[in-house]
Amino acid sequence: SVGRGVETPGIRRFLCLYLSGADLTCTYSADFGSSPRVEWKFKDLLGIQTSYVFYDGKPTSQYADRVTQYNGGLRFSKVTRKDTGQYDCTVAGQGQYADAKIQLIVLVPPSPPICRIPLSVTTDRNTLLTCEDPQASPPATYKWYFNNVPLPEDPSKFSSFQNSSYKVNTVTGSLAFPRVSKVDAGEYFCEAINEAGPAQRCAAVRMEVREYDLNTGGIAAGIILALLAVALLGFALWFAYRKGYLPSTLLLPTDAAF
Repeated sequence: SVGRGVETPGIRRFLCLYLSGADLTCTYSADFGSSPRVEWKFKDLLGIQTSYVFYDGKPTSQYADRVTQYNGGLRFSKVTRKDTGQYDCTVAGQGQYADAKIQLIVLVPPSPPICRIPLSVTTDRNTLLTCEDPQASPPATYKWYFNNVPLPEDPSKFSSFQNSSYKVNTVTGSLAFPRVSKVDAGEYFCEAINEAGPAQRCAAVRMEVREYDLNTGGIAAGIILALLAVALLGFALWFAYRKGYLPSTLLLPTDAAF
């Protein structure tokens, strides 16, 4: 099957399912003559990679096994996620020149996202949870859940979340706690969402939040200070010895009785 076209200002948007066929149309008038020069170029979504698809009357090597040209269009026998991007069709002949731009979006439904959720964190620490589905096309947006309840993007607008200080990014999938607290302990999972298929979620993970132990912190700080003091004392003795402030040998009285 082939996809469907959508008209947008200055560019045609074409949606197509993963591994299905696709026809990109580029019609022209008789003003270009009976055999005009037709070329197709591809540019990825980031605008970094540009390459020819159809050049000098034939498909380029990387498209030769799945692309054919017909009068008024370019046909893919099957498309992959990497084919998502902008296609420029240029037509030249009889002193005439014109081009058309088509955006092809290969639809790949979401997969269960990769979630990174810590099992245990300490209060007042910066804590980050991440969620990612690298294969979804168009790129997935993300929704986080806490104890099976969807987290609002702005917690300050909801009474049940006003004590939370998290920041959620629906585009990158991150859930950040600048200073995590005991009220943030619970089960978390994330959903990946796009228009190509049903939302998918990762397995729920319970995150425990422990109180910061002041005694443990004080003991650790004391050990560090003691080690620093020993190091400073050693340096002071070494420096005094190098400067001659200390005798090089320690002499005992010869007439000492034992």
